[in-house]
Amino acid sequence: MRLPWNGWTAWMAAGGLLLLAASGATEAGSAPAHPPSNGVPWPEGWQEWATVAVSHRTDNGTLRVILGNDAAMAAIREGRTNPWPDGAALAKVVWKAAPSADWPAAEVPEKLVHAEFMVKDSSRWAETGGWGWARWVGEEAAPYDEGPAACVACHEPVRDRDLVFTRPAPFPR
Repeated sequence: MRLPWNGWTAWMAAGGLLLLAASGATEAGSAPAHPPSNGVPWPEGWQEWATVAVSHRTDNGTLRVILGNDAAMAAIREGRTNPWPDGAALAKVVWKAAPSADWPAAEVPEKLVHAEFMVKDSSRWAETGGWGWARWVGEEAAPYDEGPAACVACHEPVRDRDLVFTRPAPFPR
């Protein structure tokens, strides 16, 4: 039996493809490209988030850029970062630092170490300070699933700042 190819059929086919794409499946029946870390799903589109700040850890030779989603950036502009509002998400992308081939006094990102995320949902993650904690390691983005306890313990010194180390960088107006 041949089905007519008309506007309705085209819309149904397009809708099916959109549903498949939205599911995160790379092939029919396959798992999403990036499995969750500590119960936090891979934040789609995070590579397009705005810059909050940068940091350089001299103890382990890494460079970091801290990014924020739209909710985090709105909270920063409005001065609502202690506590951060539900829906805010911060990403920290970490690379090993290396001297620049073009300017040896400068350090540039070399090898990706990991991408870390804090996602604020004070009811869902009440037991971990209101944050979901996630990390994907290396270029292959392998989920780090050792649980959020190590993250919370590391962030304990800044509990009075809603467990966030990063202070947004000032930008000219």
